[in-house]
Amino acid sequence: MSSAQNDNSNAAQMAYDTPRVPRRTPMACQFCRGRKLKCDGGRPSCANCDRRGYPCVYTPVSAEQK
Repeated sequence: MSSAQNDNSNAAQMAYDTPRVPRRTPMACQFCRGRKLKCDGGRPSCANCDRRGYPCVYTPVSAEQK
């Protein structure tokens, strides 16, 4: 096997070895927060609100609450 093929296979193997870290949504909408559901943070409407037909409302978090 040539070194170019070896480098490509090593890179592909490293991609499989590294675990994917799930991304956190910066802020959940009011419906997901109230129901303690995983919010995908979709704008203008997240998937949970869109599926159920609810208005998707995001309220800004003030610096005092942090």
